[in-house]
Amino acid sequence: MNSALYETYLAILREELKPAMGCTEPISVAYAGALARQALGHLPASVRLSVSGNIIKNVKSVIVPHTGGRKGLRTAVCAGLLFGRADRELEVLSDVSAAQLEALDAFLQTVPVDISMSDARDPFDIQVSADEAYVRIIGSHTHVVEIRRGEQTLLKKPFTDTPQAAPDSRKQLNVRDIVAFADEADLEDVRELLETQIRLNTAIAEEGMSGRWGAGIGRILLRSYGDSVQNRAKAWAAAGSDARMNGCEMPVVINSGSGNQGLTASLPVIVYARDIGASSESLLRALLVSNLVSIHLKTGIGTLSAYCGATSAGAGAGAGICYLYGGRYDEIAHTIVNTLAINSGMICDGAKSSCAAKIASAVEAGLLGMQMYKHDAQFYGGDGIVVKGVENTIRAVGELAREGMKETDVEIIHLMMDT
Repeated sequence: MNSALYETYLAILREELKPAMGCTEPISVAYAGALARQALGHLPASVRLSVSGNIIKNVKSVIVPHTGGRKGLRTAVCAGLLFGRADRELEVLSDVSAAQLEALDAFLQTVPVDISMSDARDPFDIQVSADEAYVRIIGSHTHVVEIRRGEQTLLKKPFTDTPQAAPDSRKQLNVRDIVAFADEADLEDVRELLETQIRLNTAIAEEGMSGRWGAGIGRILLRSYGDSVQNRAKAWAAAGSDARMNGCEMPVVINSGSGNQGLTASLPVIVYARDIGASSESLLRALLVSNLVSIHLKTGIGTLSAYCGATSAGAGAGAGICYLYGGRYDEIAHTIVNTLAINSGMICDGAKSSCAAKIASAVEAGLLGMQMYKHDAQFYGGDGIVVKGVENTIRAVGELAREGMKETDVEIIHLMMDT
């Protein structure tokens, strides 16, 4: 790789692989609330929250960490206003005392919160008005574009409320260069990022296996289908989501703005590396493949959509495991195409307990996609949405998810708001 592209890939990893506590959409709402409190300088007497439909979808059914098991937009914004630490961004609710949690009850009972749907065309939009303070986050979880206090502008960045094209850096991602980067990377450049991912994501998966979180998909998989490495790869990824979606107050390292995608891209690779006795170096290089393939696939889809992001991360995991077994560009490209052909119809109906089961399905698709090529089987261009060439198939799936599923997304949100 040339040095400029190498540095671009490093920068992408540093931007994407961040620790976050709790589902990232309610945490982003809490972050906006914390920024509003910071701008105002005191607790507000009233709050207005305007969010896009996809934020409603992803906050409705998931527990907000450090809130005593509460769910929903009102909880998220009030927790941010009351005790959020804005300087910690996606770990904004990571430091909460028992006294603050008690105060949340009174705050929720006494402070009116008006919630409405934003008319922005971007699927990611959060606007918080707390008395005379105003904060807007649009496009992604920490992209703060405006902070005001009364007539005073504290922060103002140019923005549009329509979905934006992927940054130029993301457009440089391609499977051939991802494999080359994994082969050639100086591991000292990425060691801290990846070892943090291994440590945090493994810890929450262990908690998901040992505790009683959500529907317990991880534990059910092991009890029902045994201890094969294939089943463990699915179970551990699902267990991490079991805990995370149901209020576990442990951080995860995210991928493409999502903790579930971070768990899906990493844990199956970690399980397989341990099973085959892979070296630490091989594991780190395989994680580079899985993370970057996941980011590459998600780039064309966008931050939020009707397309389940676990599908992209499952393909990334399959690619990373393929790399562990000695696969390189040809084998990895076919693994990705096969995986996308299998599972690209799975919808995103918000963050909740069933995400763990969807993760298990996505990992299964990634593993089957790899095994198909090992057994001289593959899907070809013209088979459904598959187009000749891995990059063409990735672009086709991105277009399907971004453009073709817009009406599906609208209907999903309508159904969720009626229940």
